[in-house]
Amino acid sequence: MKKIYLCILLISVCFSACDTTSRIGEGEVLYTGVKKIRMEPEQKGEKIESDAESAVKEALSVKPNNALFSPYVRWPFPFGLWVYNHVTPTRDKGFKHWFYERFAKTPVLISTAQPDLRVAVVPQILDNYGYFGSSATYELLYNRRNPKKARIDYRVVYGTPYRYSSIEFPRPTDPITALVDSSCTATLLHVGNIYNAATLSAERNRITRDLRNKGYYYFRPDYLAYFADTTLLPYSVALRMQVRPNIPADARRTYRVGNVAFELKSLTGQGVVDTMRLSHLTLFYQRPHKVRLRFLERNITLYPGDLYTLDRQEESLNSLMRMGVFRYVNLSVAPHDTSGVSDLLDITFEASMDTPMEAWFEANVTSSTSSFIGPGVIFGLAHKNIFGGGERLSLELSGSYEWQTGKRRAGEKRSLLNSYEFGVNASLTFPRLLPSSLFWDTRIEHRYGGKTTFSLGADLMNRPRYFRMLSLNLAIALDFQSSRYSFHTFHLPKLSYDYLFNSTAEFDSTLAANPAIALSFRNQLIPVLGYTYRYDRSFGYKAANRIFWQATLSTAGNLMNAVVSGSEGSKKFLGIPFSQFVKPTLDFRYYRRLWGDSWLATRFMVGAGWAYGNSSVLPYSEQFYIGGANSIRAFTIRSVGPGSYAPPADKVDSYLDQTGDFKMEMNAEWRFPIIGDLHGAMFLDAGNIWLLRADENRPGGTLDMKTFGKDMALGTGVGLRYDLSFLVIRLDMGIGLHDPSRNDRPHYYNMESFGRSLSFHLAIGYPF
Repeated sequence: MKKIYLCILLISVCFSACDTTSRIGEGEVLYTGVKKIRMEPEQKGEKIESDAESAVKEALSVKPNNALFSPYVRWPFPFGLWVYNHVTPTRDKGFKHWFYERFAKTPVLISTAQPDLRVAVVPQILDNYGYFGSSATYELLYNRRNPKKARIDYRVVYGTPYRYSSIEFPRPTDPITALVDSSCTATLLHVGNIYNAATLSAERNRITRDLRNKGYYYFRPDYLAYFADTTLLPYSVALRMQVRPNIPADARRTYRVGNVAFELKSLTGQGVVDTMRLSHLTLFYQRPHKVRLRFLERNITLYPGDLYTLDRQEESLNSLMRMGVFRYVNLSVAPHDTSGVSDLLDITFEASMDTPMEAWFEANVTSSTSSFIGPGVIFGLAHKNIFGGGERLSLELSGSYEWQTGKRRAGEKRSLLNSYEFGVNASLTFPRLLPSSLFWDTRIEHRYGGKTTFSLGADLMNRPRYFRMLSLNLAIALDFQSSRYSFHTFHLPKLSYDYLFNSTAEFDSTLAANPAIALSFRNQLIPVLGYTYRYDRSFGYKAANRIFWQATLSTAGNLMNAVVSGSEGSKKFLGIPFSQFVKPTLDFRYYRRLWGDSWLATRFMVGAGWAYGNSSVLPYSEQFYIGGANSIRAFTIRSVGPGSYAPPADKVDSYLDQTGDFKMEMNAEWRFPIIGDLHGAMFLDAGNIWLLRADENRPGGTLDMKTFGKDMALGTGVGLRYDLSFLVIRLDMGIGLHDPSRNDRPHYYNMESFGRSLSFHLAIGYPF
């Protein structure tokens, strides 16, 4: 092994000695990145806004070859440049040609970076953000050993920002100016704000959309003009908006919906064309059509004679696409006649049927803390239009097989068939709320959509040396949006039944020794009513700050407890005990763009579950656990907590004990690009689970504010992510810093050793 490391070191040193500028032409200089971008105010104490600073840095940040943290830090081994400079293929084929084409990287030169042009653009960028009179300069910092390499040092001096001293909208002299004047209560422009060209453009778009929703279909943003006066007061802008004179006549009049037509093509694009008149539209279709006609009528909200609005147009297009049965949907608008007298617009929708069937197959590798590892597969089949109204019927089969990888105990025989799990789940999803009028405003449903899902599933689990359990699940879920960022889910209800039909003497002895665990594994109904609210502003390419938070409240057994007679703790429904509890959880995430494509991602999670009435312990499936690839990555799943509880070293099924009623977790992760689609991360994770009721079999597991800080597990680490656009492959290495089960040690860092504190995780997708 030492010889291999020595060879790698020698090869690296050999490549390091190779010149990376030998093929650069005379007078050219290799660009090796930016030394620094200094942002200095013209007047001391004036701070620049983050958006303006980011825009300037983005314009000056040219990615050099083999960038690590673009544009400031590069990899020490520029392999692509070495190949470009020292491998010269003589033919257009062969290994040498393939090697060169595959690995050579064209040098990024100073002339390519164009610093002269970039510093000339910076004042224009800052003008758009209100920092008039700014300037930018640069200096080339040549490499002392090789003058054909240079970095760039930028200096930007930004001016004092200009703020709006007054804002004047058009005087209401005609219908258009009256509407503009009435909409100013929702304006994006405010006295005292810094001048911003992007905000001016957004304000014109807002007013134009408002006018088009009042029937002014042909009105455009460039029909609104701004006049700015910066001479009245120092560093101030007197702003006035006007409707341009001599705009086209059709932009000054309102329009109504004329004829509405829907042209539906078959899957093959062939078939006999037929025509049918529906309530408010004419259908032209290729027989046979596979769509229930009343759902076409329901999803097209443009009615003849109504005022033509942009909102109704978008509602109709989005509703049709959400049905999931069309390959595409297009819309065209034309005047009802060519004379220009009519105020009607004829609407034509064009759509093509999509394939009705869909199938998918997934394969993965599963692992557990009980020394089992193995493959898992999922196969699914769905009909996307089972009843002709976009209803989706799907069937999913899943299975996993695991074998033991840990050491055998004395006298133990390894079973040929170890652990397995089989599941089947069927669901029927309607692309609407059932019934809409009882739950939400139908206009909002048309705008944002909604769906109702009925699901039925079964899962058979076999755990060698422990138990076999059958889980049955029945659920009804309502999903809908109330605004662009607000999402709601109701579970009405979600019913689970866990049946432990076979257990070993070893597992029975574990349950006998721990009554709390035994109660969580009993055969029981889990009738859950739940509500989840999700606020999601984590999308948007240009957004520098992104927020996601989700709150869930679940409650179980209250209705059954009210109608079933008997003493508390022993009530049964149809002869089966049922669980009763309440469980709120909160998940908050904040993403902040640092620079370029580097992000700081943070997450805070907290949740609690309290069993009462007919239950004294949460069902095992509802209890919290911590650790693993998406949690505290320095520890494996179910290997921490509750609290400072330390399971006996010889207890092979200790993972059964390491669950709790209360959970708190905090994560921070710096995500940065490395090269191409390869990204890196550095992270810090903290958290634990606790019991809300004392359990003598798990000492130290109860939530106690006196020991709360010491009970928090802490880990750090680094990771790699390979982004394939449709999925992200993630490899994380966690490093333990503090294990609450070892609080008897004198120092905060209490890991047994560095090597034993490492944990590796291979996963799909980001952890949060």
